[in-house]
Order: sequence, then C-alpha cells, then structure tokens
Amino acid sequence: MVSAIIPARNEADSIARAVESVAAQPEIAEIIVVDDQSTDCTAVILVELAARISKLKILHTRALPSGWVGKNYAVALGADVAQGDWLLFTDADTCHMPGSTRRALADAVDHNAVLVSYSPEQELGSFWERVLIPFVYCRLSAKFSFALVNNPKLPDAAANGQFLMILRDVYQKVGGHAAIASEVLEDVALARRVKQAGYQIYFTAPMGIIRTRMYRGFRALWEGWTKNLYLLMGGKPTQSFSEFAKVFPAVEIIVLSLLGSLLRGAYQPSLIPLAALLILAMALRCARFAEQLYRNLYPLSYIKYYVPGMCLYSAALIASWWKNTRGSVQWKGRTYRSGAQPLAQKPLPQRTQ
Repeated sequence: MVSAIIPARNEADSIARAVESVAAQPEIAEIIVVDDQSTDCTAVILVELAARISKLKILHTRALPSGWVGKNYAVALGADVAQGDWLLFTDADTCHMPGSTRRALADAVDHNAVLVSYSPEQELGSFWERVLIPFVYCRLSAKFSFALVNNPKLPDAAANGQFLMILRDVYQKVGGHAAIASEVLEDVALARRVKQAGYQIYFTAPMGIIRTRMYRGFRALWEGWTKNLYLLMGGKPTQSFSEFAKVFPAVEIIVLSLLGSLLRGAYQPSLIPLAALLILAMALRCARFAEQLYRNLYPLSYIKYYVPGMCLYSAALIASWWKNTRGSVQWKGRTYRSGAQPLAQKPLPQRTQ
C-alpha cells in the first residue's frame, strides 16, 4: 500500500532508528533507502539492516546531475522504483511512532487529501538546539497557518519533508521531484504544485506520531537553518526584512541607548516614564514568546532562552538572506550557488473532475 523513501547521506547516527521505526508500520510494504554517497558507515549499517528487514531495499546515487539538489535527486531515484500506491518521503533523522502510517492514511480519507504531511515533534539535545529550534518553529507557526494551508479555496501551501505522504499517481502527474529539482525547499515546492493542480493537501502537527532530532551540533544547526530560513520567510528581501523587524527589538535598543546617554549626565525624572514604557515593551515581547511556546507545546521554561534565541534567529535570518542571494548554500558537504534558477517546469496538469 505504501512505499517509504528515505534519503541518507552520512546518517550513521540515526539511520537504524529511522528504518526500524518505519519497518514496524504494517501499512508500509517496502522501504527504499537511497545512500547518497555517504562517507561514514551508513552503508555498512544499511547492509546489516537489510539482512533482517526483508522489505528494505538499498539504492546508491552516482554523480549528482547538473541542476539537481542532492536530496531531490536521491528521493527521485527512490520514487522511480517504488511500487506502492502511496509514497512516503521521510528523513533519516526521524522516528515513526506506532500507528503513524495508519493515521496518515486515515487523514487522507477524512480530508479527501492526496498529500498528507506532518510536522514532527522536536528532540532537543543541546543548549543551541533549545535556543534556536523552538524560536524558529514559533515563528513558522505565525507565518504558516494549518487552516489556510488546508483550505482548498486558498493558494497557501506548505508541507514538511520529514513526513510527506503523497498518492503516487498525483506525484507523477505534477512532475515529481524532477519538476522541482533545484529547489532547496523541496517540500513546500511540491505541496505548492499539488495544490495548484487542484488537489487537496492536509498538513498538521499531531502529537505522538513522529519525532526527530534534526541537528547534532551547532555547525549542522547553523548550516541547516541558514540554508532554509530566507526561503521559509518567502524568499524575498522585503519579506526577510519584515520578519527581522518583527523579531529584533531594534527600536527598543536604540531608544534605550539614547536614554542611557542622556542619563549619563544629571538625573532627569521626566525620563523615568519613557524607561518604564521601554521595559514594558520588552516584557510584552517575552509574554508573546511565552504564548507561542505554549501554543506550540514547548515547555514554558524555555522562556529563559528568549534573548539568545532572538539574537541567534536574527543572525541566522541575515546569514540566510546573504547566502541565498549573494553567496552560496552549503549542505551535507555540497555547495549550491545562490540564486540558481529552477529547471524548466512542465505546465501543471489540472485535476479531472
């Protein structure tokens, strides 16, 4: 019924858990792991897994063709040989809970959807993960509304490539990953093509379905988010500047600096109300962050990471803008030039009523 496709490039720390959790889903008939030129022991681990998991198939990529992002090429190879009615694209750093695939199939029926995607629960191991990842997801929840994405009358589209299940016939009709070969944010691009073709998508963030630890160190964390943040915020300088202005308290900092310079001289009681207002403004920012943490099911104790999270997020947003417009994007040992144009796309087929 379902073919699971997992791209893997140097995923020795997590690939076994991902494959075993997917293999435990009775609705998944085959697991296709595409080893994308790993240089660690990922290939050895996959051979060991294949010896005891009969539905596991292993593919290997060769040289990356021009115009392709590595992940897109790997999953496209997997999709080409998949036999299932549904294709489940998932990442090597995920862990699928019991019943996750059954839930996705049920959601497809309940919502008349040909594409079902879930945003996973985040496993946060290090200080930097706890600082940045909750802040990022709170900002994404403010930008991407599940209600808008799931409304067939609206153009809003989004998905998460860590769990993206799509009807194979529709995947082929919209051109698959070949149609978005050069897209760094391939999950959103695929969801957009599906919705533009007139099909229903369903995107949500359920609890107890799928978990992930995306990054295991500051370098990978920084590389990953500076690759994606600019695109997630719309891929335009004006949109990134607007997001920066919403997050970074530049006005408060400037006024506080001026206030400090004025107070450096004589005591001026008239400035006390202004200082109180500025402190209140900062307190309101913290309160909004606490509300976002609560709404996104993060512990309220993470409020203590607000200041470092805001600073790191702002820096990552600026770096992502620079990389995606004037520099280059690095990921998994590969470099992609910024501003690369997507391959020529075929016209989107319209759904037959």
